[in-house]
Amino acid sequence: MFKIKSGRGFKLAKIPTVVKPLYRSEDDYKEQLDQIHEQLGEYQTKLYASGSRSMLVVFQGMDTSGKDGAIKHVVSGVNPQGCSVFSFKTPTRDDLQHDFLWRVNRALPARGQIGIFNRSYYEEALITHVHPKLLQAEKLPSGPENDKKFWTNRYRDINHHEKYLVHQGYEVVKIFLHISRLEQKERLLDRFNNPKKNWKVSEGDIIERKFWKEYQIAYDECIRNTSTKSAPWYVVPADDKFNARLMVSEILLSRFSKMRLHYPKLNLADKKKLKKWKTQLEGMP
Repeated sequence: MFKIKSGRGFKLAKIPTVVKPLYRSEDDYKEQLDQIHEQLGEYQTKLYASGSRSMLVVFQGMDTSGKDGAIKHVVSGVNPQGCSVFSFKTPTRDDLQHDFLWRVNRALPARGQIGIFNRSYYEEALITHVHPKLLQAEKLPSGPENDKKFWTNRYRDINHHEKYLVHQGYEVVKIFLHISRLEQKERLLDRFNNPKKNWKVSEGDIIERKFWKEYQIAYDECIRNTSTKSAPWYVVPADDKFNARLMVSEILLSRFSKMRLHYPKLNLADKKKLKKWKTQLEGMP
């Protein structure tokens, strides 16, 4: 994976969509994933026990980039009670009556929890960048058509928002699954050719593919302006799904390790209570 510590000079076109695989075979891939599930499960338990931190994982990527698969296969080892997944679709009428971060803030994970966003508030700096007319529905006092600083301000708002989350104890992990145009075409065609995937076919996917170049420019600009020290972007070459999932796993394990999570330590008074309760339990029939 490519960690973008600073967006300065970032060029998405320079990052490959495929790299040397981290696995030797499909069996090796599955074995690695099983080990990762155990590690993630242990970290999640510590996160829940600590009760003071949270992890927010943001997945972005072009259609068919593998967001659903990464979430399904990588996070399947954690306790569902301590993890929430939100897929953000087209804003509702109620959403549009508020600021663009409103609906996202309502979905933030509680302390001790892992929250996963399948797409996110970044759509408001991506799809609206490619289709600026969508901003008219937000009823903003100004838009990109009459405010040259609109996008600068929007990126700044996102950076300030994420900085605030970090100060509140959130570990913000942002992952962009990077696929090639050819790979996307093959995955879309597979949906047509595989009867079990026909239900995934959407006219919108075909329409949006026509704006591939515009989306690449939008992602390039977005990552360059919103990758910060406290909330960096990770660009994951995703033409190989297995490899992408292992890289996503590495990212999560790395960020968990840096959180330095520990099980709560009991003070002397609590230890005495624990000893008393244990004695009571041992004396019960």
